[in-house]
Amino acid sequence: MFVDKAKIFVKGGNGGDGIVSFRREKYVENGGPAGGDGGNGGDLIFRVDEGLRTLMDFRYQKHFKAERGERGKVKSMHGASADDTIVRIPPGTVIIDDDTNEIIADLTRHGQQVVVAKGGRGGRGNTRFATPTNPAPYISENGEEGQERWVVLELKVMADVGLVGFPSVGKSTLLSVVSGAKPKIGAYHFTTITPNLGVVDVGDGRSFVMADLPGLIEGAHEGVGLGHEFLRHVERTRVIIHVIDMAASEGRDPFDDWQKINAELTHYNEKLADRPQIIAANKMDMPEAEEQLALFKEQLDEVKGDKDYVVMPISSLTKEGIQELLYKAADVLDTVEASIEVEEVKDIEERKVYTYEKRDEITFTVHREDEVFVVESEGIERMMKRMNLNSYDAVMRFARTMRKLGVDEKLRKEGAKDGDMVRIGDFAFEFFEGTDYDPYN
Repeated sequence: MFVDKAKIFVKGGNGGDGIVSFRREKYVENGGPAGGDGGNGGDLIFRVDEGLRTLMDFRYQKHFKAERGERGKVKSMHGASADDTIVRIPPGTVIIDDDTNEIIADLTRHGQQVVVAKGGRGGRGNTRFATPTNPAPYISENGEEGQERWVVLELKVMADVGLVGFPSVGKSTLLSVVSGAKPKIGAYHFTTITPNLGVVDVGDGRSFVMADLPGLIEGAHEGVGLGHEFLRHVERTRVIIHVIDMAASEGRDPFDDWQKINAELTHYNEKLADRPQIIAANKMDMPEAEEQLALFKEQLDEVKGDKDYVVMPISSLTKEGIQELLYKAADVLDTVEASIEVEEVKDIEERKVYTYEKRDEITFTVHREDEVFVVESEGIERMMKRMNLNSYDAVMRFARTMRKLGVDEKLRKEGAKDGDMVRIGDFAFEFFEGTDYDPYN
């Protein structure tokens, strides 16, 4: 089964917790703090493996989590950081954040990789918090949570040459004739519902990968028929072979078919209009095909302008003109600049590279809900999750931090009085007003 789209959950490993510990050795009095830091959580990384061709693996496993870091150890020893978790994906995979629709990465070459979920930092042990005024602190930090998100994987077929055209014009038959591929072929529309790939040996030492892409109909750029399920695969091809039923065996006008499909490609992505295109006039073994071909060339001359379209008469059934078509496709491929990468199909502004930016300064807002004062701040909530508030020293440190950030002053301005409840995220505590060193104690 060919799977070219999947939605999965990814999570970086949590950092290990720091610990509170003290030296306990014979003949060593007041040994001091000796709690080690926790290890960092592992990153979750997507890496391209050219041996994969579909996203089938993600059909059965939809959750991927990296390992967490080890807890800190005694004698000031750090816990081990977790190894990164590598998830293999096929070349041509676009990774999209499901919440923001931002393109995280577009990976096309073997070995390319990107971190999609960063592991959390390890928490600090009490050794880190020793000061001249508090040489034996009972303070440690919890490990930071790893990043988590839902991502959408979209696979765009990697092929040198793509076959496009209306349903039942002979694309699958052509691919089966020129390569070892065995696509499903039937005398009805949309026989092909997934892309088929085949390696074509031109015969003069050259070869290329050809893709039979599912049939296109008018309105596909708006989702009609197979819609974007087809169109996204065209973006990867360097050369387009536009297959046309020149015998008009289904009563359609060949020139009208050519115009409609080109319009769909342009509506989906304007850059596809500039892609080299060879017109394969198929079914030339049928009656009236020669007359239709002559008429087609006359109509093409009237609209092509400065574009150079090559019309190649062929018959997939009798193999007439097939070798000439392969030579022409290989020649056009040779002229395509090697420096043009398939990643550049879309405008560069639309291609966003995923980076981890430095966190901004901590900001907060305070408002009242009934009898409770609510402090909203992602930075403070993130800091509180790391704090282990099970000791007096830790609570005192938290109180000092809130005072330095200006949270106390803001609460007083909002009318907070002695004994009022204050909520920050999942934490709630009483507010104490006064001149004491620790207003939260």
